[in-house]
Amino acid sequence: MRIDWIDKLRHFLQTMAFSLTVSAVQYAFRPEHPYEVTMVYSLAIGFFIWASVDFGRHLFPSTLETGWPEGRAGVILPLAGIALGYTLGTLASDSWFGWSSWSDQGLPELRLSLLITLVAGGSITYYFYIRNKAAYLQARMIEARQHANEAKLKLLETQLEPHMLFNTLANLRVLIGTDPARAQDMLDRIVAYLRATLAASRASSHPLECEFERLHDYLELMAVRMGPRLRYTLDLPPDLAQQSVPTLLLQPLVENSIKHGLEPKLQGGDITVRALREDGLLVLQVSDTGVGFDTQAPEAGGFGLAQVRERMATAFDGLGRVERKSTPGQGTTVLLHLPLAP
Repeated sequence: MRIDWIDKLRHFLQTMAFSLTVSAVQYAFRPEHPYEVTMVYSLAIGFFIWASVDFGRHLFPSTLETGWPEGRAGVILPLAGIALGYTLGTLASDSWFGWSSWSDQGLPELRLSLLITLVAGGSITYYFYIRNKAAYLQARMIEARQHANEAKLKLLETQLEPHMLFNTLANLRVLIGTDPARAQDMLDRIVAYLRATLAASRASSHPLECEFERLHDYLELMAVRMGPRLRYTLDLPPDLAQQSVPTLLLQPLVENSIKHGLEPKLQGGDITVRALREDGLLVLQVSDTGVGFDTQAPEAGGFGLAQVRERMATAFDGLGRVERKSTPGQGTTVLLHLPLAP
């Protein structure tokens, strides 16, 4: 039997606080009785009820949801604990003050004392029962939310992979008829990229240096198709290489830069992917010198950017932020602001 002593201490302090509240209420209605006497009896009875019930429940099989004994034991234990706590608490208090409650007080006083103990003991026991059940359900809810987030991230990854792959295969089909040598080079790079992607697909996140390595494979693949029209720079400081990020986080942004920025521009342009620290955050920057767009117009090329926004919200629970800047004719910059891993 494993006992959580921190949890026991928390229950003890809560019971003592509740007992003090009961004694204060009693004194408010019966000020003719000294508060010290009421307080000592309340604390002593509360202590023995807590000890009887909270330790006694470990002697019986308990439900996972509440940590409370199953079946009849769940009813008998608090009743027995209240009776035992009242008896031991009264005897201990009598010994402290040097009198006997059963002989000195009348039957009405004894009945009232028993009633208060029964109501107060039942209330605090029910409170702990409900609290444990609520804590269990909350833990299950958090666990279910984590599983749902992981599943959602995996679903987004499966949507991104075919999107990139279909675009690449369409380009490959054109090259086969026009430039077989470049088509062969592109096919080799597709195999290398997919092999790297498959190796990383078993996890929802990986070090930033792995993300940059996959970007390098992807950009080399695109360079086969675009030739000198595509130039790129990858800038990853060594101290940020091991920062954890969701897989395939940057690739759709780079794909957007190529598709909506550089391809429509006759002379092509440059793509820069950079990682840096800024105001205690990890900032990932994807910039291009493409055609840009009007920031006042509705956002175009939204598939990749929408997926990145959704993945950021899912992976970082609202702590991530996406910023997009653009000037027509001068290019576009997307900034991802992520919390730094400790």
